[in-house]
Amino acid sequence: MPEVDEVEDDAEEMPLSLRLSIADTLTLGNATCGFMAVYFTTTGILIPHLTGSQESGMARHSAATAVILMLCAAIFDLFDGLVARKLRSSPMGAELDNLSDLISFGLAPAYFVLVYGMVADDAHQRVAAVGAIVVLLAVVLRLARFSCVTVKDGTFQGMPSPFGALTVVSIVLLELPFVATLLAIIGTAWLMVSRVEYPKPRGPLAGAMLSWIVLSMGLLMAWAFDAPGGQLLLQTGCALQLVMGAVIPLFATARRVNNFRDNRRESRAAQLP
Repeated sequence: MPEVDEVEDDAEEMPLSLRLSIADTLTLGNATCGFMAVYFTTTGILIPHLTGSQESGMARHSAATAVILMLCAAIFDLFDGLVARKLRSSPMGAELDNLSDLISFGLAPAYFVLVYGMVADDAHQRVAAVGAIVVLLAVVLRLARFSCVTVKDGTFQGMPSPFGALTVVSIVLLELPFVATLLAIIGTAWLMVSRVEYPKPRGPLAGAMLSWIVLSMGLLMAWAFDAPGGQLLLQTGCALQLVMGAVIPLFATARRVNNFRDNRRESRAAQLP
């Protein structure tokens, strides 16, 4: 059959650089987890609320599942970079990574905030929608800047989108008053587009990040299955996530101030006779 022969010839002539690598496959896993997080948020939280279902346990399970999927997306995002550095990545790797991050760490947490504004008792739906848009646009701007701006090796400019997404959903899960929740979400979005430097998860830091993600999954499962003290454990984990989100910029700012002072002292010492 000539059509089959043409397809086979095209596959043989396709450059190896345009085929998916192992790192690209991990990146696609990231996108899949983000999409499924939106699915569970819709089917397990939003639809039961709209249909008047009072099964709070199902909503808790679905919320936990959605956040666990975002955590899995963060694991895929962590490992695709490591694999790409160890093996290789196709020329599509950077574009696939940005598109997948937009789904998992932009759309999924923004949608989570939007649904929170629809189901929470003290929330205002339209105001929450504005907060969700702010989160989405912050991730879009951050990813676009990441593709265009070159920063010094070993650092990110602005809060990384996976860390920002996990911080946003932690704020929602803490069940703070609506105004405090919205302000914290907007503050997190600002950190994502700020010029604050964050260290890249490499070496021991990557291991610490992976351990924290696994621990967070355990806390979510304990909360989802109503384990003794599960609510307290979840709130503790979410509070720690917020503390880390606030402390890292302070350390980064203090380090920049110290470096600036050291540079001034060295320049003054060099000017002395």
